[in-house]
Amino acid sequence: MSEMPYTYSKLDQPQVLRVLFHPRQETRTLPLPDNVVDRNIIVETGVQVHARFHLAGEGMPSILFFHGNGETVSDYDDIGPFFTRHGINFLAADYRGYGLSQGRPTVTAMLQDAHRILAGVKEWLATEGYTAPLLVMGRSLGTAAALELAAAHEEDFAGLILESGFATTLPLLMTLGVDVAALGITEEDGFHNVRKISAITKPTLLIHGQYDEIIPLNSAAILQAQSPARAKELQVVPGASHNTIIATAGDIYFSVIRRFCNKVCGIRARRQKKMH
Repeated sequence: MSEMPYTYSKLDQPQVLRVLFHPRQETRTLPLPDNVVDRNIIVETGVQVHARFHLAGEGMPSILFFHGNGETVSDYDDIGPFFTRHGINFLAADYRGYGLSQGRPTVTAMLQDAHRILAGVKEWLATEGYTAPLLVMGRSLGTAAALELAAAHEEDFAGLILESGFATTLPLLMTLGVDVAALGITEEDGFHNVRKISAITKPTLLIHGQYDEIIPLNSAAILQAQSPARAKELQVVPGASHNTIIATAGDIYFSVIRRFCNKVCGIRARRQKKMH
């Protein structure tokens, strides 16, 4: 699939943007640990977005991560160390207007910027000698960015991870209170997540809360059914809602992701034991 094959002008209407994005600006205050690196990636002339890399080591697999619509990369400062302890480099990227990033978020900008972010991440990994495989992961709204990249740059990724992912656009917008009929929005004007996952053959892991009240579990089932990947799995977290998956699953959440990474990256169990 080519880069940006769809247009998203209907989603860039103010009535939609104000429910899809909840940007929160931040200022850098505390010093970072030695294994955490901040990067600013130029996505457009005069516009930079911020990324924060939690590093486990050069020989470990890396996950490029896109967060939910009300989060920033600094919200993952307590979560990043869990990934690194499990032998995974966790590379979290913000959207325009979020955290330390410049600009204003729109759907078009988010998906266009994802391609620039990938290029910046690949350049940094190569320069710093991080040669192990790269995976892409998204949570909630961030699954749209992850699917965008996996569909357009499948050769760059060893696998795809979707947490609380949405298949169709209209049900999500209506849940968020958007009058899609009044705005003239049809499913053809949406994110096209089903079409995108239908083009992705790399190993795919879907994680979803049993009682997700924003993006129902059925959405994950649709994405799994439409995925042509030979290696695909859906992990349902019993009792979890949209925003309580990690709190509910605990360390099992990270163990499942590590196991998936090890499998798709060809890391044998003997090496896995050394990580404990």
